[in-house]
Amino acid sequence: MKKLEHLSEIYNFYDTYIIDLWGVMHNGIKLNERATEAVDNLTKANKKVVFLSNAPRPNKNVINFLRKLNMSEIYLNNILTSGEAALKSIQNKIFGEYFFHLGPLRDNSLYEGLEKNKVSIEKSNFILCTGLFDNHEKDLQYYKKLLKNYTSKKLICTNPDLIVHRGDKEEYCAGAVAKIFEELGGEVVYFGKPYKAIYDIFLKEKEKAFIIGDNLNTDIKGANNLNLDSLFITDGVHKSEFSKEEDLPKLLNKYNIKSKYFQKELTW
Repeated sequence: MKKLEHLSEIYNFYDTYIIDLWGVMHNGIKLNERATEAVDNLTKANKKVVFLSNAPRPNKNVINFLRKLNMSEIYLNNILTSGEAALKSIQNKIFGEYFFHLGPLRDNSLYEGLEKNKVSIEKSNFILCTGLFDNHEKDLQYYKKLLKNYTSKKLICTNPDLIVHRGDKEEYCAGAVAKIFEELGGEVVYFGKPYKAIYDIFLKEKEKAFIIGDNLNTDIKGANNLNLDSLFITDGVHKSEFSKEEDLPKLLNKYNIKSKYFQKELTW
């Protein structure tokens, strides 16, 4: 893995750039100015840019959030969320008609128009997990107790991320609950990175693509799964796991992940 001082050094080697949002373009509170500059330059060079997010909400909700952060309108048509991909399976009743929603109130938009299909966990055909309940955001033991008797149902995870940083604050994501469900012996269906199906929505065969992200488990593993080159942003979800750049090979080895390049933050 090589330290990349400037994305401008390699940008012409690739046609398509698949870029994570939270952790690369913003930290949940404000946009990253250097990352924005990099995307501006990719766009000027006529590169295809796709913002791929493991947000458990429809595209439109993430677009509205990015508008509040003052992201340029020209990029808001380039967004795909794991929630959007999951929504189609819910609408088509792939896993059954009735679901139990496990997640915060802010994610209710995921099943807008299907509220009548939301039922108790006992009556549900499947568990729709978008995150953690608002009043149990930190207590993972709560979910072990809640789910232990329902492992015969499938759990649909709309955000495979384990954690995210909102500013300097670390928060659990739906992936942490899904991991617990698997440890209990249950079956999880994941929508989002690093699973190939999410990339198949927009990536053409033999398209020379490059993946940029801060999460080794999702962004960079997704690149590994597709045999694509990647740029690991170190000042993101894993920043507390190493103290100096010399430790990065050990960190990647810990997750059994490879990345061609790394940067502290996305920099043109």
